[in-house]
Amino acid sequence: MFLRMVYDDKLAEAAYLIGCQRTGEAIVIDPERDVDRYEKIAAANGLRIVAVAETHIHADFISGGRELAEKGAKVYVSDEGDADWKYQWLDKKMCGGEYDYRLLKDGDTFMVGNIEFKAVHTPGHTPEHLCFMVTDRGGGADKPMGVATGDFVFVGDLGRPDLLESAAGFAGKADPSAHRLYQTVRKFMAWPDYLQVWPAHGAGSACGKALGAVPQSTVGYEKMFNASVLAAKTEQEFVDFILDAQPEPPLYFARMKRDNKVGPRVLGGLPTPRELSVDDLKKVVEKKAMVIDTRPWAAFRQGHLPGALHLPLNNTFNTDAGSLIGEHDVIHLIIEPSRVDEAVRDLIRVGLDKFCGWYDANKLDQFEAAGGTLVPTAEVTVSEARVMLDTTKPFVLDARRKAEFIEGHLPGATNIAHTRLLSRLAEVPKDRPILVNCRSGARSAPACSLLQRHGYQVTNLAGGMLAWEAAKVPVVQ
Repeated sequence: MFLRMVYDDKLAEAAYLIGCQRTGEAIVIDPERDVDRYEKIAAANGLRIVAVAETHIHADFISGGRELAEKGAKVYVSDEGDADWKYQWLDKKMCGGEYDYRLLKDGDTFMVGNIEFKAVHTPGHTPEHLCFMVTDRGGGADKPMGVATGDFVFVGDLGRPDLLESAAGFAGKADPSAHRLYQTVRKFMAWPDYLQVWPAHGAGSACGKALGAVPQSTVGYEKMFNASVLAAKTEQEFVDFILDAQPEPPLYFARMKRDNKVGPRVLGGLPTPRELSVDDLKKVVEKKAMVIDTRPWAAFRQGHLPGALHLPLNNTFNTDAGSLIGEHDVIHLIIEPSRVDEAVRDLIRVGLDKFCGWYDANKLDQFEAAGGTLVPTAEVTVSEARVMLDTTKPFVLDARRKAEFIEGHLPGATNIAHTRLLSRLAEVPKDRPILVNCRSGARSAPACSLLQRHGYQVTNLAGGMLAWEAAKVPVVQ
């Protein structure tokens, strides 16, 4: 049996390519949208992808299941859950007709080559959620080696049960989902300790609150040390624990749930935006089109295209872009040429697939020389911010998570997580200057650029709360 975890560091997402080396057949569990990565790994190991499976309808990325189905892979997905959690794209092949698919119930099995996959219904994170227990029948095994746990069991945590309410907008679902997750955990306690745990996410994912940075684990280890599992002493204790202090879900999660259910747009390959000229860039500014500027904050705040968003190509690029950019926006990139492919992959994974082109980040001086205008973003030190608070009385926006805000914040601050800001702009007044802070500046910077794009008079607090506390200035708790 061949097993390869294909990990996306930015979204902390793990897909699993599992192949039978005797027959050359392989399956991908929980793939992302740019499926050429899995195809290359399969081909390099003498395998061909004949199937694709999903543990559930994902909220944090666009699934590559439909892309692989268009290429002939058989689809294995859940038939558990109610009508709101059924896949709606299985009979909508691009050329007409339906894909080759099979809907799975609890206990159903299927084979890929000589490898057996058993579906286990594990509701709580979502109603339809499945895990896949994997047995290498070709190797003579009659018991599973491991289980692809999707968003049920992570290393050190469990998949959060509140997303149906907090992200997808199904009011009143968090508490009953938490109770259902408790019942699933009780079933988990009967799983064999030796089973390897292959989760769909690692540290940094917003699908839980305390995911470990170790890629894999075992059922026995998680029974002993997983804090969320250990909280399941009584049902109410578990529900209180699992719902407490969950981070605000990024704004794009609701779109991902919708698109993965009704069917992501088929790309058929990686988009290839063209290189833009100076004249092209002038037209972009005239049209007030969506511009992503990936340069460092120091360069961006000194001068950027009017209306551009500051989104550096770091580990939060996907999440920030998905939260700050509308799904219908046509994207223009200010970027190092060598990183265009990286940015395109990151963006299509969160459903942003409409591109016009890119402009070399090293050539903005040519744009200025040709009469183009760059605008700055204001930034102040802690001492300057204190004067500002006493004189101009700005609206203070804290762009951190609620749990961070509660621990300590600037006097009079209003808390809106930067990944939710686009949907809450109406709460930010336009008749006052805005002072924005976060922990270090990494989240307040893109928040400032979003506000500036929408016509606010905005100033960033350099160094954020870390600088504020280092200056020994009192905070409000």
